[in-house]
Amino acid sequence: MASETAPHDVPVRDASTVVLLRDTPGGIEVFLQRRVAGMAFAGGMTVFPGGGVDASDAESEVAWAGPEVGWWAERFAVDEAKARALVCAAARETFEECGVLLAGPDADTVVSDSSRYSGARSQLEKRELSFSTFLRNENLVLRSDLLRPWANWITPVGEGTRRYDTRFFVAAAPEGQKADGATSEAAEVLWRTPEQELEHWLSGGSMLLPPTWSQLKALTEYRTVEEVLAQSPEIPAILPTMITDEDRIRVEFPGQDGYYDAGPHPWDSRSAK
Repeated sequence: MASETAPHDVPVRDASTVVLLRDTPGGIEVFLQRRVAGMAFAGGMTVFPGGGVDASDAESEVAWAGPEVGWWAERFAVDEAKARALVCAAARETFEECGVLLAGPDADTVVSDSSRYSGARSQLEKRELSFSTFLRNENLVLRSDLLRPWANWITPVGEGTRRYDTRFFVAAAPEGQKADGATSEAAEVLWRTPEQELEHWLSGGSMLLPPTWSQLKALTEYRTVEEVLAQSPEIPAILPTMITDEDRIRVEFPGQDGYYDAGPHPWDSRSAK
């Protein structure tokens, strides 16, 4: 059903996505979720944990460890209020969507078992509790130093009725914590090396949006999580261009070579948009 909203009138919402990593004998593995089919945005797609920034994510009453907010603002080219919200949203969404909590009792420790906070996790997902209130209630410090800025992608003009300006982060899965699929948004969760997931996608086993595909492709260059976290990449805002002809819709974006090797993608026909 066509939207009554003109493509250029669709508001762009800030979002945060976290590429969660771990080392294995076979190389780096990435935590992935296949989103529930029929969801309003990216239904059925394989993605990293993440979601839209909430107003409460900008609350300043959060015990904070790691780079100051101003450092994050400079890296993402935003003001400090937005930088704070983006980092808090990254930590909150990671906890909500896979149970990994990037926080600890103090600036030098991290929670070893996040399952004890399962009740609060459910409240957070239902928006019955703000992340800042949760951290204060539990006397936890947000460990922004466990995150690294990685990329910035904006949903192309004309792609449905929801658009996001998404900042990507990378983070190592904390030792002792278990990433799970106990969220209403995931139909399946799994760990895979970037190479394995790209092969799976190429064989038609999964659907990857350009930002997800691009991050997986970039990660194939690294052997360990430490190597990834040591990077300080330039973070340009990438806005793919949607190309429409008589019977096809496709997107063009930097570094797209190889993306269309898997054949048709979800937006390649008008009926699939």
